[in-house]
Amino acid sequence: MFSEFAFPIFEQSIKEYHIIDDVYQPTKNPFEKGSIEHLLFAKNWVDTVQWHYEDIIRDPNIDPVAALDLKRKIDASNQVRTDMVEYIDSYFLQKYKDVQVKPDAKINTESPAWAIDRLSILALKIYHMREEANRADASPEHRAKCQEKLNVLLDQKNDMFTSINQLIVDIENGDKFMKVYKQMKMYNDDDLNPVLYQNKK
Repeated sequence: MFSEFAFPIFEQSIKEYHIIDDVYQPTKNPFEKGSIEHLLFAKNWVDTVQWHYEDIIRDPNIDPVAALDLKRKIDASNQVRTDMVEYIDSYFLQKYKDVQVKPDAKINTESPAWAIDRLSILALKIYHMREEANRADASPEHRAKCQEKLNVLLDQKNDMFTSINQLIVDIENGDKFMKVYKQMKMYNDDDLNPVLYQNKK
């Protein structure tokens, strides 16, 4: 099933990132370019870098100029993340383009790729919560609380596996159909963000 296929790729990306653990390191994607594996690894790598951007920008002593630069990196990363989700949905649209959709087929609130996006973020939550649950310099109380949270995240992982796999099966069988809306982010667009287009005058 697709969830069981994707999740280890996310874990591989997270593990590879943390060897150096630097937001400025180059991506080392081990999969063949153009493959779904390559895309899933790249997607999670972007998520992982952004996770650490978000950690850095919360430093109360961060230099304001550095914080502004980082905020712009986060905005750019969000756009790349959205683009990659749409590429993953394109994979599913192509794969199931010949499925005969049943007359009573229903639409899901999110596409397969947006569900997989949440699974990628969940992989990061699990990795970092496991780190906290096993942190040698933390108190036993801290580790115990983090282990409880980790158990919930692992339960959520199983539920997401089930729901994502069922969604894909429903699409394969024509019981549900995909409809993809191109994300229309406005804050990076010179013509849609009022602050940007007013500055162009």
